[in-house]
Amino acid sequence: MIVEKFKLTCDRLVSYQQLACSYNYTAIPLRGGDILIYCNLDVEKTFRLSGHYGEITAMTFGKRKSPVLLCSASADYIIVWNVEVCQSRVTQGSFASGTVIGSSLGEVVHLSFCFSDERVVACSGAAAYILSSQKQETIAALTGHLGPVTSAEFCPWHKHILVTTSEDRTFKLWDLHTETAFYQSFVLSASPLLSVFFMMKNNYMITGSTDGQVWCFSFSNQFSCQLVTKIDLHKSERRHQAGVAEKSSEVDISKPVLTMASVSTSNDTNAEKSSPPLLESPLIAELKKKEPNHLKKKGGTKEQPLVFHSKVKSSGYTSSPRMLLFSPKTTAQKSKSSMKTNKKGLLLKDYPEDTAAPTVLRVQLSITNKPIFCLQYSGDGKQILCGLGDNSVLLYKSSLTGNPAVYTGHDKPVTSVSWSLSRQCWLSASHDQTLRLWTHDIPEPAVIMGKNMFAKHIKAAQFYYLDKFLLLASGDSLHLYLYHVDVTHDDIKRYQQRSFVQLSSCFATSSGADITDLSAISDFFSYIVLACASDRSIQVFDMNKGEVVAELPDVHSRAVHCITQNKGSMFSTQAPESYNLFLTSAVTDGVKMWDLRTLRCVRRYENHLNRCHSCSSAISPCGRFIACGSEDKCVYVYDIRSSSYLHKLQRDSETVLSVAFNPATPQLLTGTLDGKISLFDTRSGHRLSRIT
Repeated sequence: MIVEKFKLTCDRLVSYQQLACSYNYTAIPLRGGDILIYCNLDVEKTFRLSGHYGEITAMTFGKRKSPVLLCSASADYIIVWNVEVCQSRVTQGSFASGTVIGSSLGEVVHLSFCFSDERVVACSGAAAYILSSQKQETIAALTGHLGPVTSAEFCPWHKHILVTTSEDRTFKLWDLHTETAFYQSFVLSASPLLSVFFMMKNNYMITGSTDGQVWCFSFSNQFSCQLVTKIDLHKSERRHQAGVAEKSSEVDISKPVLTMASVSTSNDTNAEKSSPPLLESPLIAELKKKEPNHLKKKGGTKEQPLVFHSKVKSSGYTSSPRMLLFSPKTTAQKSKSSMKTNKKGLLLKDYPEDTAAPTVLRVQLSITNKPIFCLQYSGDGKQILCGLGDNSVLLYKSSLTGNPAVYTGHDKPVTSVSWSLSRQCWLSASHDQTLRLWTHDIPEPAVIMGKNMFAKHIKAAQFYYLDKFLLLASGDSLHLYLYHVDVTHDDIKRYQQRSFVQLSSCFATSSGADITDLSAISDFFSYIVLACASDRSIQVFDMNKGEVVAELPDVHSRAVHCITQNKGSMFSTQAPESYNLFLTSAVTDGVKMWDLRTLRCVRRYENHLNRCHSCSSAISPCGRFIACGSEDKCVYVYDIRSSSYLHKLQRDSETVLSVAFNPATPQLLTGTLDGKISLFDTRSGHRLSRIT
C-alpha cells in the first residue's frame, strides 16, 4: 500500500517536468534557476543551490547511495552537484557549487545517470547526449529518431546498452560501444512515448505513452525485444471501479505515464504471475545459426577485386538469352516524399468501445475472377493481405486505394496468410504444399518451405509466440519452426540463400485425424494452440508441455473448417476473461462460441446460410460483434451476446467466403467466391466502386 509522506508546493507549474527524488532528498525547481533541496526525514530542513541562469527543465538523482549526486539542466548548463558536500557548505555559510558537464545543448527534457554514476544521458531535441559526470565532455551524440526524444535509460544488466523513447512513438536500443541503434520498435501507439523503465527481476523493459498505455517487453541476452503484455491504465481503472456508481457529468481524461518505479509489497508472493516456460518446454528452443566455414590460405597475396567498388554489375555475357523483353514491376511503391497525407484517412487513436457495427458500404472492388480464400489486416490496420484462388497474394492499403503489390510464386490457390507483429514480413501457405515467407518491397520470398517437407498440403500457418516461431498444420501434425530472415542484398552473391528455417518440434493429434484449421495468439505470450480435426474434434495443445491437454469430441455435425480466437488488438483492451472465448464454424451446423475455461459451447449463431463452402467468421477488436460469411451472398453481423443477427449486410454477387475486422478502426472487410472485396464502416459518405 502506498502512503503519502509529505506534500510540497512549487512557485511555478511543473506538471510535465522531470523532478528528482531519492531515498534521502527531494529536489524541486524554483523561479530564476535555483533548486530547493528537502531532507525527506525532516522536510523543515532545506537548502538552496544556485548556478543556473535559465529556468531548470529536468533533474535527476544518481543511482548510488554514496556520494549522492544530483544532475540539473537548463538551456545554458547541465550541472552535477554533490548533494552532501553542498549541504555541508551551505550549513557552514559557504557558497555551494557544482560541476558543469555540458552547455548549450538546447532544452533538455530528461536526464538519467548510469548505474555507476559515471555517465549521464541528456535528451534534447531529436538527440540523446552521453556526458561524463566528472567533467565537461560529450562522449557520444545519438541521433536517429524522427521526433523529439522524451526519455532515456541505461540498461542495468548491460552497461553499454541504452534505450530511448521518442514522440515518433517508437523506442530504440543503442550499443554505446559503436554508437549505433541495433533495434527499433514498430510504432506502438497513436500517442508519443513518454517514459521507460527497466525491471531487473525479470529482465523486462517497460514503456508508457501520453494516453495511458503501458507496454512490457522482455529483453534477452541476445539483445532482442519481445512484447510480453500491454495495459491500458484508463480502462483498467474503470474495470477496477466498475462496482462504484459514476457521475453522469464525469469526463474522461488522459493519464500520461510520466515516470515509473518498482514497488515491492508484502504480498508479492500471492500475486498472480504467468508461469515461465518449463526446462523441457519446446518454447525455449533457440535458433542455431550456421557459421560460414572460411578456408584460410597459408601464404601468398590475398585475392582482391580489380575494381574500387564493393558491388559489380554483371556484364550479362554468361547469362541466358532474354525471352521476355519487358516485365512490369508490380511491387513498386511510391517514395515517401511523393506520398500525400490524407487527414481524413488517419486511423483512430483508440478503438471505440461503444461504436455501432460497421454496416455502411464504402468500397467495393472486383480484383479477380477467382475466390478470395483469406484476408488479414496488419497489426496497425494500415495494410491488407488477400490470398486468392489464382495462386497470388495481393497487398493493399487499408483504404483499398491505389494499385496493390502482387506476389506470385505458388502453383495452387493461397489458403492462408499471416502478418508478423513487426509488420516487416508475412507468410503465405497454399494447396501446393509450400509455405513462403515474404518481406516488404522484395518480390521474391525470403524463405520457401517446399513440397518435400510436408506429406500433405498446409491447412493453416501463422507466426507464434511473439513471432519467435512459425506454426503450421499439415496432415495430423502441428509443426513448430524457428526461422531467420536476412534481408541484406548483395548483387554479387544474390543467389546465395541467407534466410533459413529449422524444425523445432512436431506434435500430432491424439486421435491421428488430420488438422483442418488452427488458431493461436502471437500478440503476447500464450501457451495455448487450438486445432480442429477432421474427426469433428477440437484439440487443445499446451505448447509449454508439448502435448494435448484437452479434447472436445463431436463439436459439430461436420468437421470444423474455421476456428477463431478472441484476440483483441493493440488498439483495444478487453476484460481478461474475454480472451477465453473462441468460435468454430462447420458446414450445415452454423457457428458456435466456446469458453476455454469450461470447454463448453456457450452460444450458437445459425441465421446465416452455410451448406457447402468454407465460410469464415471473425470477432471484432472490441469483442462485441461477430461477422460471418454466408452463401446467400450476404454478410451477417451478430451481437456476441445474442444468437439472432444484428445486421444483414448488402447482397453480393456471390457467396461471401472470408471476413476480417480492422484492428484499429471500426471497419469490416469481406471477400467473395467470384473475387470481389467490400469494405464496410460506420460512417456515411460517397461509395467507391471499381473494377480492376
